[in-house]
Amino acid sequence: MITIASLWLPIVVSAVIVFLASSVIHMGPFWHQNDYPQMPREAEVLDALRPLAIPPGDYFIPRASGMQDMRSAEFKNKLSRGPVAVMTVMPNGMFSMRRNLVQWFVFLIVVSIFCAYIAGRTLPAGTNYLRVFQIVGATAFIGYALALCELSIWYRRSWSLTLKGALDGLIYGALTAGTFGWLWPHGA
Repeated sequence: MITIASLWLPIVVSAVIVFLASSVIHMGPFWHQNDYPQMPREAEVLDALRPLAIPPGDYFIPRASGMQDMRSAEFKNKLSRGPVAVMTVMPNGMFSMRRNLVQWFVFLIVVSIFCAYIAGRTLPAGTNYLRVFQIVGATAFIGYALALCELSIWYRRSWSLTLKGALDGLIYGALTAGTFGWLWPHGA
């Protein structure tokens, strides 16, 4: 058994490599450049919403107060009239990417720690590169990609966005796996 502490180097290096790769993927002219198209009649929508001063948060509209309300004719009418939306409202003004990037890096470290935990419990020192790649790659892919499906299943997020995110997760998983395979402790 290999301890998580002894895998600190692949944890940190894989997080840095994935951080850099994700920056290239999201800033380059690749598959994410058209993820969120402009809303039709955006100016009118903004003008209609602005006076409402909706506080930042996540909203499902229309929203029933409970199961009984959900069965009511009034609520069914709201649904049929529309719009039906899941909406995230962010604070007004320019936002700093610093907070997002710090949280992203912390998330990368957390995924790598779980990879280290699972690989360290299942693989001994001296395990060959491809076996480390297999275990860490599968674990990292799970951490980076599978939960994205829930958003498409329950909240109707575009499956194309989810599949692009899964492709990102596959790339991040392979980079994490390659790093762990490269830096895996040698046998005695």
